[in-house]
Parts: sequence; structure tokens; C-alpha cells
Amino acid sequence: MVEPLGVARVYRTCPTDTFDFEVTSELESLDLLIGHERARDALSFGTAIRSDGFNLFVLGQPGHDRHSLVGSFLAEQARGASPPRDWCYRYNFDDPAVPLALPLPPGLGRQLRTDLEALVEELRSAIPAVFESEEYQNRLHELKQAMGERQRDAVEAVRREAREHDILLLSTPNGFTFAPADGDKMMAPEAFEKLPKDERERIEATVEILQRKLTQAIRQMPRLAKELRDQANALNAEMLESAIGAPLDELKERYAAHEGVLTHLDAIREAILFNVDSFIADEPDIPAEAVFSRFQVNLIVDNAEARGAPLIYQDLPSHQHLVGRIEHHVHNGTLLTDFSLIRAGALHRANGGYLVLDVRGVLTQPGAWETLKRVLKAGEIRTESLEQAYGLISTVTLEPEPIPLDVKIVLLGERLLYYLLCEHDPEFLELFKVQADLEDELDRDPQHEAFYARMVATLAREAALRPLDRSGVAAVIERASRLADDQRKLTARHRDLHDLVLEADHWAGEEAATVIARRHVEKAVSQQLWRAGRIRERSHEMITRGTMMVATEGRVVGQVNGLSVLQLGEYAFGQPSRITATARPGNGQVVDIEREARMGGRIHAKAVMILSRYLATRYAGEEPLSLSASLAFEQSYGGIEGDSASVAEVCALVSATARVPLDQAFAVTGSIDQHGRVQAVGGVNEKIEGFFDVCAARGHLEGQAVILPATNVEHLMLKAEVREAVEEGRFRVFAVSRVDEALELLTGLSIGVPDDQGGFPEGSLDARVAERLTYFREVVKHARQEERGGDDDEHEEPDDER
Repeated sequence: MVEPLGVARVYRTCPTDTFDFEVTSELESLDLLIGHERARDALSFGTAIRSDGFNLFVLGQPGHDRHSLVGSFLAEQARGASPPRDWCYRYNFDDPAVPLALPLPPGLGRQLRTDLEALVEELRSAIPAVFESEEYQNRLHELKQAMGERQRDAVEAVRREAREHDILLLSTPNGFTFAPADGDKMMAPEAFEKLPKDERERIEATVEILQRKLTQAIRQMPRLAKELRDQANALNAEMLESAIGAPLDELKERYAAHEGVLTHLDAIREAILFNVDSFIADEPDIPAEAVFSRFQVNLIVDNAEARGAPLIYQDLPSHQHLVGRIEHHVHNGTLLTDFSLIRAGALHRANGGYLVLDVRGVLTQPGAWETLKRVLKAGEIRTESLEQAYGLISTVTLEPEPIPLDVKIVLLGERLLYYLLCEHDPEFLELFKVQADLEDELDRDPQHEAFYARMVATLAREAALRPLDRSGVAAVIERASRLADDQRKLTARHRDLHDLVLEADHWAGEEAATVIARRHVEKAVSQQLWRAGRIRERSHEMITRGTMMVATEGRVVGQVNGLSVLQLGEYAFGQPSRITATARPGNGQVVDIEREARMGGRIHAKAVMILSRYLATRYAGEEPLSLSASLAFEQSYGGIEGDSASVAEVCALVSATARVPLDQAFAVTGSIDQHGRVQAVGGVNEKIEGFFDVCAARGHLEGQAVILPATNVEHLMLKAEVREAVEEGRFRVFAVSRVDEALELLTGLSIGVPDDQGGFPEGSLDARVAERLTYFREVVKHARQEERGGDDDEHEEPDDER
């Protein structure tokens, strides 16, 4: 018979005498990525290579605290890099709808913005002063006076010529007119009619010639007016140059090495000269302030205080948070915008450095994933609204010049999301070629236990917690093995450990202790389970009260206690289930009631098929298996999935077939293959503790036991109450390698070794099974013979009639 496991095999303690410290404050901090060498090498490679598409995807579960692990590594990389350029947008005087991007060395953008603000302030007072000066007014008056004299001279020349021919040039409200003179006065019409015909014709011909000359003189007026305007514009330009020349030249000298700034300053000069009316007209088409506003720059990325490459984490990676946005303001009920309302996105701020994104956030934000891919493929950041990007609006808006992209994208996500993207997005692996896969577990050996001690010290130091003593560190290591469900492993999920140390520090504070000891860690664990254990207690209460029927003593045919695990969030607990089986003569069919009721999953259905083939191979041999059996999880009202109950189901079927009762003090877990070997399953700690809690709640522990696969022994890290009961013999744990061993424990009978003819020793369990199956075979054979005989009689009746 299989012997129960000793207490040393159900829990691996961490000896404190191997530690060379008293409290963790004596230990140096370490990089928490140590232990994740594969991921660290991937991060080093991904951040060093600058080729397109070598962005990173960090794979790990939420408990890894991916953001902190990766953030500390990237921060170290960023500190050693040079700060990237500043980025500004400036007004495009040629096409205002397309603001121009202006790159500048780090810190120079802020200086340029200040210098341009000072320039505008200076021009705001200097330009009006120039046009209000006495010199300007006198020179403008002289130009107007000279032009007026030229206009009068042209008309006076015609007037004098007309007087020489005794014709007067008269001014009327409707213009000029000619009339014959009578001395210094206009000749009366009656007098003109009395003149000789030749004289009248001469006067009319002369008037016609003078009219043409007057017309020519008047036609010169617009040209003279244009000359006056040109002269006035030249004067204005001359006066403006005197006002703007010195400050602009000073700025051009200061920014002589930056071609983009010089181009902008030249554009400012031309804009001032072109919009001179804005400074002198009473009601100009473009106010002076509107002109001045175009001279500024919109500094969207300011790296003046940067001490390395930027490291940006965008917690809400929407479209506009990635590529920026263009804001609007309301004026007279109309939405207006300009280059000064362009706002930077995370890609702008991270340009030249690292941008960390949570992939789940990117995938859940409308259009964000496609935007990110489009930006990476184009190699430039194009600031536009989501509606504009997809052509959903037709209103006029800005189209800022794209900014070249030089950023390393680091996506944080679960492995499932990574492989789903690999499967369903053909562009994904072209853009994210480097995967950094964090370890879930670390080997538990003296080297890693010492490393774990330093890691715990680092977590406590970074969170400003009390140091841990040796016993506290040992308790954390033992808990790490339990979280890994493996005596030979330690969990690598830093967030779980961080939370555990935080809670232990709280309970140490409640005691006014100066260090965190084992009792504080154990209390933190027990409190975590207590807070999450309401449903577990209600579920176990239903069993102890008999509402859910689970037997923990006595012997019953065709009934066994199976063990399952219920997962609620991050909390899991075990619960026994009553598995029953029936057996009668039939055609070799094992009915899975859970599957027939559509409550069983595919893995469970597969397990039932395997165990039915195992039974047929073992007990039927060359004969047909004349058995009709059924399996059911009693009082199960939810889905059943998994193969961990297949050992229990085999035992129930064998018991029902042989009519041999099973000991109800046992609970069974484990999977089998077609040859009867017992295979490892998950959640063995929760399953054992769940059955233990039910037995303890009923007020008696008299040798109840759990049967589990031998390959699961090294996964055992049972709680203290179970270990105490195991040590006292009040609760037992058995490890089996084959189904036969489980059946011997449950039935108390030996299996029996078959002889050369395939027979089993009398009184053995297999002999009873074989005997019952032989009986079933005879019953089925007899039933078939009777059925065939009935068929013959039916066929004979027509012959009698004939």
C-alpha cells in the first residue's frame, strides 16, 4: 500500500541560518529586472538598435508590475542619451492653412518664443510712433502737395490754351466744360448764335480739340494718384524699416546658425511691409494685433530642462493624445483656429526618446491602434482629428506640416494579446519586432533565495517600509513558492510581493514593531485570505450543513469525493464534489451526464473518453465491453471543465461495476492517460486545503485523506493547519502514480496481478470487476439471443399465412 506523505514533503521551509544578514536594511538594492535575463537582453537590444520596426512588446501578466520594471530600465537608458530638439509651429504666410514646423536645439525654442514676444512688444509701440512723428507727417504732406500741384498744372495748361483761343474752361458740379468767352465772361448763347458761321465753326473745332486735351489730362490723374500711393508706400516702407530694421537685424544675428528662424524673420519683415495699412488706417481690413499674432511661434515641445532622452508613459492612449490636437475658439458664433492652437501629443513629447503604452488601452481607444501603426509606417507625426483622418468632415481646418518621428515605442501587454495580434494583424510583427518576455517564476535555490532577500529589501526600501528580519524574509520566500504553486520555484510577480510586504509593514506598525517578522507576513497572508473568503465560507457552509451532500466518512458504492478549484478574481479556493457512477449491462457506452446536459467542457469530455477506453482495454481484453455506465457531478449547477477528476471518475466506475464500496474519508484528484498512469493537475494546494477545511468544519479529523498524482508532490505548499494535522496523523496526503494505487487506497482491496491466462487472484478487486463484466456479457448475450429469436418468429409468421 502507498504510504502517506510526511510533513516535510507537503511544505518546503526556508531555513534562516543560510542568510548572512540580520535585517534587510543591511542589503544593497538591486535592479528588479535581474532574474528576467531573457527580457532584459531583449530590452537592451530593442533600445540599442535604431532601425525601423524594432519597437518592443513587453509580455507579462499584470502581477509583474510591468510598468515599474520596464520604466526603471528605460529611465536608465534615457539618462545616458542627449536631449532631443525643441519643436515649434510658425505661421505660414504663403498658406495659413499649413503651419510650418520649426525644429530647434533643446532650450532654444523657449528663448525664441521670448525674443519674439519682446519683438512684438517693441514693434507695438515703435511702429505707431514712426507714423505719428512730425518727419513722417511733413514728408507725406509734401508728397500730397506736390502731387496736387501736378494735377492742377495739367488742367491749368488746358485752361491757358483755351483762353488763348477765347474759350473759357469752367468747373461745374458735374465736371469741366468749355464755353466761348466774351471778354472775361462767358458769351451768352444769343451772342454766340449771332457770330458768323465760320467763327462758330472755328470755336466748335477748337473746343473739340481742347476737350481731347482735357480728357488726356484727366486720364493722367489715376496714374498720378498711383504714383502718389507708390511714393507713400515707399515712404511707409522707409519709415517701417527705420522702426523694424534694428530689432530684426539683431535677432537675425542671434539666430544666424538656424535657417528656419532666419526664414521666419524674413517673413515677418515682408508681412509688416505688406500690411502697412494695418498700422495707419483707421479701420484696416486686418487689425495690427492680428498681424502681430502671426509673428509668434507655438512651442509644442520644450526640452529646455531635459536631462536626457524623454521617457513618456501615456495612460490614456487615444488618437488625439497620441498625435496631438487642434483646438478652436468661438468668435461670433463661429469656430476659429490658427497655428497657436496646435497642441502636442505623446508622440511629440516622446520624440527622440521612449513612449510606453499599455496595449489594451491602445486597442480599446477608437482608431488609436490604426493611428499608431500609420505613424510608425510613415515615420512622421501628422496632427489631425480622427474625423479628419478618416475623411468624415469637410470643414476647412488646419493641416500642420508633419514632424519627423524618431521614437522607440514600448508596448506593455499580456501574452494572449501579443499572440492574438500576431495572428490577426499582419502588420504587427513588421512594426514590433522585439518581444521582451518576462519570467513568471524563478528557480528556488540558495542563490535565488539570496537574490530574493535583496529583492525584498529593495521593495521595502523603495516603498519606505520597515526592514524585514530573517524570519520575515523566509516567510516571504515560502509565500513566493506558494504563489508559484511549486516547491522548486519562486514567483516573479513583483506586484504580489510588493503588496504582501506593504501589508506586513502595516501589521508590524500595529504592534509598534521596528522590523517585519514572520508573524507579520503570515498575518498579512491570513488577512488577504480572510478578506476574500466570504464566498468560500458560504460554499463550505452549505456542505457542513448538508445542503450540498458530501460524505467524509463511511463507505459507499459508486461514489467518490472529487476536488475542484473555483477561481474568483485573483482568489481561488478548493471545494469537494460528490461524483457518482452507475453500471449495468450494455453495449460499452459510458454516458457523461455533464456533457449530455451541455454543462461539460471539451477537456472534460476528452477525459471521459480516455477513461472509458482505459476501462475497456484493461478489463475487456479481446471481448466486447458489455457495460452501460454513467458519470455525474451531483448537485453541480455550473459548467464542468478540466480533466483533474478523471482518476476519481475511474474509481467511481470501478466501484459501481464491482459493487465494492469506496472509503468516503478520501478525496481524489488527478488525470489519467489510456494506460492508467496518473498525470499532474493544477491547484493541488487549494484542493487539499478545501477538503481539509470541510472536514475540520464538521468537527472531526480522524484520518481523512487526499489522493493526488505523485508528480504533484513538489507543488505542495500547504498552510500551517494542514501541516499540523499531517504531522499528527489526523489528516493524510497520498501520492499515486497509477490508478491501481488509488483504487487500493479507496477500496482496501489489492488489485491483483493477472496470471498467464489473464485471470486475476480470487478476492482481488480486478477479479470482482472481471466477474461482474463477465456476468454483464452473459446478460447482454442472452438478451441478444432472445431478440434474434423474436425476429425469427416474426419472419416465420408470413410463411404460415402463405
